[in-house]
Amino acid sequence: MRHNRLRALLNANEPSIGTHILSTWPTLVELVGIAGNYDYVEFTAEYSPFTMHDLDNLGRALELKDLGGMIKVEQTQWTHQAMRAIGSGFQSVLFADLRTVADAEACVAAVRAETPGTGGRLGVGMRRDVGTVKEGGSPAYVEALNDVVIAVMVEKRECVEDLENILSVKGLDMVQFGGSDYSMSMGLTGQRNHPAIKKAERDTIEMALKKGLHPRVELADIKDAAPYLEMGVKHFCIGWDVRVLHDWWRINGEGMRAMINGAAPAAAKTAASTY
Repeated sequence: MRHNRLRALLNANEPSIGTHILSTWPTLVELVGIAGNYDYVEFTAEYSPFTMHDLDNLGRALELKDLGGMIKVEQTQWTHQAMRAIGSGFQSVLFADLRTVADAEACVAAVRAETPGTGGRLGVGMRRDVGTVKEGGSPAYVEALNDVVIAVMVEKRECVEDLENILSVKGLDMVQFGGSDYSMSMGLTGQRNHPAIKKAERDTIEMALKKGLHPRVELADIKDAAPYLEMGVKHFCIGWDVRVLHDWWRINGEGMRAMINGAAPAAAKTAASTY
């Protein structure tokens, strides 16, 4: 069974850096590996079209570059998508839209082996993670399932209101606050910087640390990392492939358009050199 890079970092209380992709093109995973400095790639499947073949191909690319793989799954597909992603070679799962203790327990069950003491529901499979026919049902397989990193989103009003009990569920590893969803569930849509939203974010990070869990923060710009580092956050997932492309196209397109329309060269140069 393959070494679980993110699990090893968590066990050693070491920091981690990931990045997001919505594309299923495996070459992007390879490019992340070539870039260096990253411990894992999150495939944000909650927002992306994909097939089971895509998961296998992403799993191959992750192994090629010795990267961990995380998949973000949406609420109606927790068990199925987690199972198939793990079988393809992903070693961590980010569960969206938790609301209750029962939801947290269902996330653990979707990942762990169905063996005494784990609370899991996964049985033996003939998938990539076990070499298809090599290690299915072996002790190493059970150990690998029990090492899968379980991350959960705190992004619903009900979840924040019962946060201590939810984060007390045995088996959780990483916790991430979702300001966009939480603001919407509070009737403050789009107000991620509202004092009530920022308080809930801080409370989530503090509660995670109190429970011995690992808070994780998503950043579009690493300039925003400092306040989280001061709070004790060590785990960051930075950038999205689609956002990087959109920003580059917008900024450099505006710069090029200004240049061909005869705008001041200095302004065009500034825009075009942003990346």
